[in-house]
Order: sequence, then structure tokens, then C-alpha cells
Amino acid sequence: MAARIFVTRPIPEAGLEILKREIGDFDINPDDRVLSKHELIEQVKGRQGVLCLLTDSVDADVIEAAADCRVLANYAVGYNNIDVEAATGHGIAVTNTPGVLTDATADLTWALLMAAARRIVPADRFTRAGNFKAWGPMLFLGADITGHTLGIVGAGRVGAAVARRSVGFKMRILYTDVQQNETLEDELGATRVELDTLLREADFVCLHVPLADDTRHLLGEREFSMMKESAVLVNTSRGPVLDEAALVAALRNDEIFGAGLDVFEDEPKLAPGLAQLDNAVIPPHIGSATIATRNRMAEMAAGNLVAVLKGHTPPNCVNPEALRHR
Repeated sequence: MAARIFVTRPIPEAGLEILKREIGDFDINPDDRVLSKHELIEQVKGRQGVLCLLTDSVDADVIEAAADCRVLANYAVGYNNIDVEAATGHGIAVTNTPGVLTDATADLTWALLMAAARRIVPADRFTRAGNFKAWGPMLFLGADITGHTLGIVGAGRVGAAVARRSVGFKMRILYTDVQQNETLEDELGATRVELDTLLREADFVCLHVPLADDTRHLLGEREFSMMKESAVLVNTSRGPVLDEAALVAALRNDEIFGAGLDVFEDEPKLAPGLAQLDNAVIPPHIGSATIATRNRMAEMAAGNLVAVLKGHTPPNCVNPEALRHR
């Protein structure tokens, strides 16, 4: 007989220990790979709780198969991989892991910004290939950071954390958001502007918005044409926020100086030509990939799942109305 709980992919032991202690028996996908839709449907049948990942597409068909499920505990802060409306209609709580990955993602944003600005990746490859023969005045010239303008698109937890890290670089800060961030304005002298203004004036543009209908392809050909030729773009939010094909064209044609992308529009696939560009830094979605952060995410996801199955309100529920259906 299947266990009450299914974990769709191996996660850090810190989370599994909570499930063992609080729930007991559970099943886990033993392979470190994404399950097919058919496999996922078969595995969720008869389960009371599912701990899933951002890479799992939990659509209406999967939710229909999970008729006995009470909670979908997502191991991520984002939950656009889950049909929350369908889950709510079936009385299934959807939970996430917010807050815990703010600092790790903000740190990586700066790593990408600096790597793209100073051309670290092609310079490293150049040295490893044995091409470094002597210092040269024109060798891998990059972009200055100190004293320049940082543009934050989405001044929530991560966006604000990225802005705060700019203090040592004496940067002017512009931000755009649906809400005013008075704290950021008071602390850093940040100025709220329209997106077009930010794109025209910023030397570094960092994206920190959730994926929604109004943010899909938020930046495309028009927006890239507005940016400075010396600008660097960084995306650590969600891949479809960018029109990736248009970005490849902008980078190839030197419309902007460089880009750092931790997420991709059709992940894990890359837009044609992206991998061949020396002015793009493209790690494989590692924004939250620190040992401590991933452990804490596992603990939060497991804790959310346990709370629902024990009849409690989970700490991080994105559809609390579903709890009233049970």
C-alpha cells in the first residue's frame, strides 16, 4: 500500500527527518529527475500529502488524480507550477517557502552582476585555455560598477535585499514596483520611477518580479532597445519574464553590454544562440543553492505539510480558503 506522503524528488535530509519523525512512512522518487506527467499522476493517487518541486507541473489533471490530497507543499517560494485555483476547488492547501531564500538569491544576483560586468567567465576560460601570455591594456575590459545607477524591477524581499547590497558601491538606486517602498527610499534614497525611465537610465537592471500574466515578457525587443548599450541585465526571478529570443538578439548585436541569467524561459532549454554568447553568464538556476538555504527550504516545506495533516494552519499557505473546504 502506498504511503500517505509522496516526495517527488530527493530533497535535503533536514526535511526528510521531519517527515520521518512527524508522519512516519513516506514514499520518495529515488531518482534525481523530474517525473513525467503520467508518472506524477500515478504517484499522487491515494496520497494525503505531496511535497513537490518547482519543476513539477501540478496542473488540473494531476490535481484531479490527487482526490485524497490535503496539501501540496511546494519546495520553492514561487508556485506558478501549481494550478492553485484547481487545488483550492478541491480543498487542497498549497504552501511555499518564502523569505528563507532572500539573502542567497540577492547574493547570487550580485555575483551575476559583477561577473557579467567584469567579463569573468570568458576571462577565466581564456586563462584556462593557456592564452594568457602577459598583462595587456586592452585585455577583457569591463564595465564600472561603483558610482553607477542600479535599477530594481520589483522591490519586494529580494529586490530590496539586492538594493541594500549596493551601499558599498555608492550607487544611485531606481526602482519600479506596483507599491511604493518607503523603507527603501528612506534607507537608501531610492527613487520610484516608471519602468521605461528605469530602463533608459539604469546601468544595471535586476529583475525580481513574480511570474504572472502582466509580467510575462515584461522585457522584450522594445525594452532592450531602450536600455543603454553599456547596460547589464540580471534575472534571478522567473525565466518567462524575459523574451529570451529577443535578449539573445540584443546581446549578439551589442544593444546591451551583458546579462546574467539564473532562470530561463523554457527551462532547462535555452533560447538558440544563448549558450554561445560570451557576454551572457548562465548558471543552472542556483539562486537558492547554498547548503543552509536548501536545508531550511526542506524544513519549511516538510513543516507546512505536517501542519496541514495534523489539522493545523500551515505557516506558509498561499490559498487559505482551501482550508475551509475540509
